[in-house]
Amino acid sequence: MLPSYPLEKDSEGHNYDITSFWENLVSRYTGLNMLEVEELDYIDYLRYRRDAFIYFMSKTEKGQEYLDNAWRLEQVDPE
Repeated sequence: MLPSYPLEKDSEGHNYDITSFWENLVSRYTGLNMLEVEELDYIDYLRYRRDAFIYFMSKTEKGQEYLDNAWRLEQVDPE
């Protein structure tokens, strides 16, 4: 499962979804081309997708804040 928490919707100026976003992210992370990504076993694809998401989000301060908030919301035991 990807780390996530609710955010306000960014105004991108359009309502289109980018359908190849996750495949592109996995491709950039693994170095595989898009066809090779499509041929991955589903479990491997999901693992790479999660790792790629965390890796690229951790590169910016705003992304690190997002990951910290997502991690905090996943915790069920009080500290």
